[in-house]
Amino acid sequence: MAVLGLLAALIGFSDTASAQGAVRSVHGDWQIRCDTPPGAQAEQCALIQSVTAEDRANVGLTVIVLKTSDAKNRLMRVVAPLGVLLPSGLGLKIDNVDVGRAGFVRCLPNGCVAEVVMDDKLIGQLRTGTTATFIIFQTPEEGIGFPMSLKGFGEGYDKLP
Repeated sequence: MAVLGLLAALIGFSDTASAQGAVRSVHGDWQIRCDTPPGAQAEQCALIQSVTAEDRANVGLTVIVLKTSDAKNRLMRVVAPLGVLLPSGLGLKIDNVDVGRAGFVRCLPNGCVAEVVMDDKLIGQLRTGTTATFIIFQTPEEGIGFPMSLKGFGEGYDKLP
């Protein structure tokens, strides 16, 4: 799947890896990055932001928003660090309101991926919210929160090809 190629090309937790994919534009705290994955017919772009945990500078999380090649679906992929408790999934709060959980779909060498098809309600919440907090679990009792600024999300989303 070409989207996974883009995912592999655009994500990473080191400065070297996060430099992959050309930055097309910056919208607040979000970037649109584009790359042509191996075997893909055309360039693909995604709206991306990476953050580290408030209390653990070495634990990072990357959020990737993209439109499927057929333009019928909008996906949010979240790449969490290896070692997450997979059955607990990924939690999301927007401005301290619980939005729900997404399951992890696969693990790659640089992290485990949770994915959700975005509906209009979620996109609206991301547009109007101030902070999204993604929550991963390393044990059933221990959640780690990753606050992420939503500044520029709406503008960046609208510019996504």
